[in-house]
Amino acid sequence: MNRAVRGIGYWSFLLCVLLAQQVKADAQTLVFLNWADYMDPELLVEFKRQTGIEVKQSYYDSDEGRDQIMATSDGAGYDLILISGLALDSYLKQGWLAQLPKPLSHDVSKIEERWWQAFPGAKAHAVPFFWGTLGIAYRTDLVNEPITHWRQIYNPAPEMKGKITLIDSAREVLGMALKSLGYSLNSSNKQHFNEALTLIQQQAPFVASYNYVDLDEGSALLSGETVAAMMYSGDALMLQEHSDQIAYVLPSEGGNIWVDYLAIPAKAKNPKAAMDFINFLNKPKQAAQLASYVYYASPNEAAWPYLSADFLQDTTIFPSQKSLAQSEFFAPLPPRLLKKLNQAFQKIVD
Repeated sequence: MNRAVRGIGYWSFLLCVLLAQQVKADAQTLVFLNWADYMDPELLVEFKRQTGIEVKQSYYDSDEGRDQIMATSDGAGYDLILISGLALDSYLKQGWLAQLPKPLSHDVSKIEERWWQAFPGAKAHAVPFFWGTLGIAYRTDLVNEPITHWRQIYNPAPEMKGKITLIDSAREVLGMALKSLGYSLNSSNKQHFNEALTLIQQQAPFVASYNYVDLDEGSALLSGETVAAMMYSGDALMLQEHSDQIAYVLPSEGGNIWVDYLAIPAKAKNPKAAMDFINFLNKPKQAAQLASYVYYASPNEAAWPYLSADFLQDTTIFPSQKSLAQSEFFAPLPPRLLKKLNQAFQKIVD
């Protein structure tokens, strides 16, 4: 998941690399490469109280930024990383991930099997952390009719010009354009690909920004500058805390089902502490506490009895199988097609 894609700047990137180099990972320190606001600080305090291990977080703000950090360091400098399911294949080919120790703890074994199987390589190298969907958040008071389809933001009404926000991610913008046309988000058919690129180019004048909307009181979605935004399910719930005029929809054409994983780098200096932390986060009460903090669905069934009925019945967090029927996991695209996509998207964004 590109949880809060805002484009990593040079200095932010350099800071991440320097932090990894400067922090000495010993028996009392765990270096964790993560999204910002994707970990409950209270759990870090409790983990240190129980184990004496301090978790030092280093942040990235896009999947591409994380990949750049890992490439620059050759996977060194971190004991634990938060990785998207789509990136697993590439990271395994680079030799950046260690195998998980066997057997897994009782608590980790309570994670639903479907999330281990969602992406090749996860079962042996990465522990499912959270899952959710990519859909549309919109202002119910600022649109003429409810948004239920991707085409409503890819072929938008005139009054939406300059009021749509997308994500700075070529793969996700193209994928949802493909869905709006009735194709698979993983289609590598040349005709489908070109149709989707044309649609994105035609849509560009309606897009205010290709940066992920802020999730605080200053959000453009709250001010009304943005009427509709491509967004992850839990983030929409965060904004709904500020306004009941924000709705989230998984469009009828379906969207993307994403899964985030915790993985231990092959060059980790403190892999045992990393696995201890993974086990700690999967204890039922801790897993439930973290899910409530980030507004995303825990893949660990043992956490569910400790979650509120409102949380478990929220269809933004736990969509029905019927509403998920048309949604898909991302799969790797052929390298040549991916290069063409990235080049074309960069021209649109620029």
